[in-house]
Amino acid sequence: MSVTKEEKAQTVSQFGGAAANTGDTKVQIALLTRRIQHLTGHFKTHSKDHGSRRGLLKLVGKRRRLLRYLQQTDLDGYRELIAQLGIRK
Repeated sequence: MSVTKEEKAQTVSQFGGAAANTGDTKVQIALLTRRIQHLTGHFKTHSKDHGSRRGLLKLVGKRRRLLRYLQQTDLDGYRELIAQLGIRK
């Protein structure tokens, strides 16, 4: 099961401020991180699921690009976000 609507709404309100602020860079990174964590757990039991692994790599690349953009535009927000999400950078 993917990220539920309730988890998504909670993440949006936590990182975006308002429930309708889904386009903010921080919100997008947080949602991608949730999906990446879910897929990582999925691969512990389904190690030969190569189709989903390709999707995971695409998500990681997208999150990396968004993190690079956030780092260039808002360095303090970038540092705060990676500390909250526990992303190593």
